[in-house]
Amino acid sequence: MDSPADNPVDRNASDRPVEGRDRDDEGRARNARPRDGLGRPLPYGADGVARQPEGVVRAPQETVAEAQRLLDDGKPFHAHEVFEDAWKSGPEEERELWRGLAQLAVGLTHSARGNVTGGARLLRRGAGAVTEWAASAGRERPYGMDLGAVAGWARELAGEVEGGASVDAAARAPRLRG
Repeated sequence: MDSPADNPVDRNASDRPVEGRDRDDEGRARNARPRDGLGRPLPYGADGVARQPEGVVRAPQETVAEAQRLLDDGKPFHAHEVFEDAWKSGPEEERELWRGLAQLAVGLTHSARGNVTGGARLLRRGAGAVTEWAASAGRERPYGMDLGAVAGWARELAGEVEGGASVDAAARAPRLRG
């Protein structure tokens, strides 16, 4: 590979792809731009927040602990990625639990970004998903999480967001374990 034209993922000084979109080794689109704590893309070359590695398989207790740490740090976008890993790698019977928790984290992300409609909608959707999962699985406190309290937090926050409240993601992070 003698020139940037031979390798479309070579970068110039600003870390912008030389040709087209960012791609991984298999040719799938990947946005390599740095991101802030709420997952918003920053300009190439800017200092961003370290990304969560994708595809990490964790024990459920580790998933809850890591997601809570990220939520407490005001990084709900990153917490959603942890829940997404559990959703994709966990047992089929728990996928809706983790998907619902990922929706809650994305709802908090959108709320903190000022997206009133999307934030409230995702908070309510996630609350409904975890409540539905708990009822169908007969498990109100999987892995020590208090799903009733988490769903109540999400519904309350959705109402506040629709009422015009601004949201500090770290200050409004849910307590997954009550």
